Amino acid sequence: MEHIKCLIIGSGPAGYTAAIYASRANLNPVLYEGPQAGGQLTTTTEVENFPGYPDGVEPFQMMDDMRRQAERFGTIIRSGIVTKVDFSVSPKRITIEDTEEVEADAVIIATGAAAKYLGLPSEREYKGRGVSACATCDGFFYRKKTVAVVGGGDTACEEAAYLAGLCQKVYLIVRKPYLRASQIMQKRVLETPNIEVLFEHNTLRLTGDGKVQGADLVYRKGETDEREVHIDIDGFFLAIGHHPNSDLFKDYLECEEQGYIKTIAGTPLTNVAGVFAAGDVADPHYRQAITAAASGCKAAIEADKWLKTKGE
Repeated sequence: MEHIKCLIIGSGPAGYTAAIYASRANLNPVLYEGPQAGGQLTTTTEVENFPGYPDGVEPFQMMDDMRRQAERFGTIIRSGIVTKVDFSVSPKRITIEDTEEVEADAVIIATGAAAKYLGLPSEREYKGRGVSACATCDGFFYRKKTVAVVGGGDTACEEAAYLAGLCQKVYLIVRKPYLRASQIMQKRVLETPNIEVLFEHNTLRLTGDGKVQGADLVYRKGETDEREVHIDIDGFFLAIGHHPNSDLFKDYLECEEQGYIKTIAGTPLTNVAGVFAAGDVADPHYRQAITAAASGCKAAIEADKWLKTKGE
């Protein structure tokens, strides 16, 4: 069985940054890229808010830059999906593609989180062309335009309020006849002049020629007064939650109710010694490339400290 000093699972900003720091610390890291090399960031069209790219950068280019930087310092990067782990033993055991088993002294989990979508065919059709799951990432592209946000919780209200500061008009599409958000967020949304809340509306489809230009909704679906409604929009933002890619680890690691891996406050340390979590898989709040990269740095530094205390 192959023995690895530091194994990194995931290849987004957190995983690649962890690899850069781990390799410079002579931890000889091995990184498994997972099903989507570059992570969720590669589903966006352009990155304008990451320091060091004054003119913006395409996400694939940015991730390739990070990848090559990690390789420059000696990281071994492999294609492959981790399908099973055993953190009850030391070294930890990790199974790749249900066939190959390796063991690792330290493990950094950087598997990210996936945005929840409505499941509409048109969502896939317009992904990256008007459909987004991150207002902070993509809102700037819709300055003085009209957008819609789907959701009724705190996240949706926060996204709508943020976009209202950039956009001419924001529709908040809410499936229920009320908002689930906290009272302070409800008040903020309802008192913002350029936010229009569409209660009891469901999205049927997105429309447009090559990019999102409108949305067909249904009002009071299944009721006697049901009717279709069309709104003209330039962007469509999903704010119905994220699913952290943590299911594989739940037998061993403590997780929040929504599935995010619990870490000791301010650190990437999990409840299992030698296992560290970085990036969106442990971050229900920020979900930004820059914060993911920072946590990857922390994870590598803590892994190095932990290995040294063990005399590895």
